[in-house]
Amino acid sequence: MFDVLIYLFETYMHNQMAAHIDQDKLTNDLSSAGFHRDDIINAFNWLEKLADYQSGRVSSMFLSSDPLSMRIYTIAEKQQLDVNCRGFILFLEQIHVLNLETREMVIDRIMELDTLELQIDDLKWVVLMVLFNIPGCENAYKRMEELIFDSNEIVVH
Repeated sequence: MFDVLIYLFETYMHNQMAAHIDQDKLTNDLSSAGFHRDDIINAFNWLEKLADYQSGRVSSMFLSSDPLSMRIYTIAEKQQLDVNCRGFILFLEQIHVLNLETREMVIDRIMELDTLELQIDDLKWVVLMVLFNIPGCENAYKRMEELIFDSNEIVVH
């Protein structure tokens, strides 16, 4: 399913062509490209739930805005997100790419993936997909894109 999501994001969503494509045609195109029908359906469901954030159909969560508060991960979340991924999420919060709400959206979308353990590169794609779909996150999206695609040019002193 994750491969389908990345393919859709790179091919359609990122280029903002998704609004002009029929889901049945897209399903046929993805099947022709070699993706399994179950993975395609699961990817569409995953994206539909992501779209719920954009439309405001997902209820607001109560999140502490206290700067000394700390996110405690559940056992299931720790199984899905290794220490490197959790550290990267914290880093993204610290540099203001993610805020409390978008962090929770990212974690929610990660928990809905059918992978046993997420790799950090996969996490980066999920963050991009979430930020791309949330109104008002354009600057955070651009910063995340720069982190991913300009990472070879970063020099640590």
